[in-house]
Amino acid sequence: QVQLVESGGGLVQAGDSLRLSCAASGRTFSSSAMGWFRQAPGKAREIVSAISWSGGDTYYADSVKGRFTISRDNAKNALYLQMNSLKPEDTAVYYCAARRYYSIISYLISEYDYWGQGTQVTVSS
Repeated sequence: QVQLVESGGGLVQAGDSLRLSCAASGRTFSSSAMGWFRQAPGKAREIVSAISWSGGDTYYADSVKGRFTISRDNAKNALYLQMNSLKPEDTAVYYCAARRYYSIISYLISEYDYWGQGTQVTVSS
């Protein structure tokens, strides 16, 4: 059974940092693109960042560019999101996702096949 489990969320103040982790099990994702998405209350889920299988290609939403860094450790089957200079508008449930077959990144939610349950990030002003 494939599982993606996020951790590292919490309540922080504006300007603080958090590091999200996603632990994958049930299959290896070393050949798959992975990504972080988020969903704020009353809003649609949106992409935050994505990374190719090798880590050589990354994508960031404009709203997080320069503040967030995505990385992965294929040996550990893990994905990370370092979030710096957090803002109240970053408050959301953050989800880890993986593509089943494809190694290149995608911006589309529909092209990710596996999803975690999410971890809450709350940034107070």
